[in-house]
Amino acid sequence: MKLKKWSVWVLLLLLLVLILNLGNLGRMLYPVRHAEYIWRYAEDYQVNPYLVMSIIKAESNFDEDAVSHKNASGLMQIIEPTAEWIADRMELQNFSYESITEPELNIQMGCYYISYLLEQYEGDLKNALAAYNAGTGNVNQWLANPEYTKDGKTLSHIPFPETRRYITRVTNNLRMYTLLYQ
Repeated sequence: MKLKKWSVWVLLLLLLVLILNLGNLGRMLYPVRHAEYIWRYAEDYQVNPYLVMSIIKAESNFDEDAVSHKNASGLMQIIEPTAEWIADRMELQNFSYESITEPELNIQMGCYYISYLLEQYEGDLKNALAAYNAGTGNVNQWLANPEYTKDGKTLSHIPFPETRRYITRVTNNLRMYTLLYQ
């Protein structure tokens, strides 16, 4: 009988320690690196900084040297044609794609791009994230197809499973980053 009471107390104590350290555990699972760049460029381009963290977590897990199977590079996983387009729109002088893995530049360009997508899709996060992952051409085609939208503005179905999973991953990350760091 004494052993059972002791076991219950130990279990309760462990549960209490776990509850008190959930924030620390959460921050280990949802890290933030390069926070100064995230905050600066999120503010400059009027993007939720927790969204930027969430995209970075989903895209590269904060590995600045990450390269995807589609040759997207850096923290925010930007492909060369998109990077060239962003550099032109931002009027970056002497831009070279080889520099895309530099954290500050990658975050700046990624923040600019997600801001552009949110504006293009009138603040619709799902559409903007779908475009970030699958490209604006695909999203615009889906929005023109009644099979994927009822109103031409909101996607009701996304035909790419990878893009559906991506949106879910980023939105789940967004909930966690907001909870842990706000």
